[in-house]
Amino acid sequence: MPATVTVPVAVAVPVPTGRRGLVVFSLWGTARGGRCQGQAALRAVAFGAPVTAPAPGAWGVSMNTTRTTPPPSTPTHSLTAHELALEAAGTAVALALGLPAPLKSLADQLIRSASSVPANLAEGAGRAGRDRQHHWRIAYASALEADSHLRLLLGAGTVDRAAAQRALELFDRVRALTWRLIHPRR
Repeated sequence: MPATVTVPVAVAVPVPTGRRGLVVFSLWGTARGGRCQGQAALRAVAFGAPVTAPAPGAWGVSMNTTRTTPPPSTPTHSLTAHELALEAAGTAVALALGLPAPLKSLADQLIRSASSVPANLAEGAGRAGRDRQHHWRIAYASALEADSHLRLLLGAGTVDRAAAQRALELFDRVRALTWRLIHPRR
């Protein structure tokens, strides 16, 4: 039986000028710029191929190029709103998973809105200009939606009051911080 050897390979793919979207990787080691049409990019990462962006000014790199890997997250480079949103979303998801079957649709909506908050904050932090503002506005609205679902479940008495109050307080802080991200003081 042949031995299997895994070799980590760094992949840098220049995206042609004017192309937008993700870089798609196939199982055969080829890559192309464009929108992802399936799970090929995830398969490339799952098989151990780290994805890196080309250096600024490299051939084929334009302003429309999407960064393929986020900058490293370190304690000195973190977004406070994102950290709080992760904690709030974790609490909200834990509460939603404990709901009875008749409230499954409400639990699903709570999970979607709560998980959307940190996801959009993170994506907005990796963008610039109006695109950044767009993602932060979505995060703000999703925090309002999650707050509304939690208040409804709290009023119905179907969730733990202390955990729900903690999640509500965290979502309130996230909204306040996100408001300042959207509307900075001049």
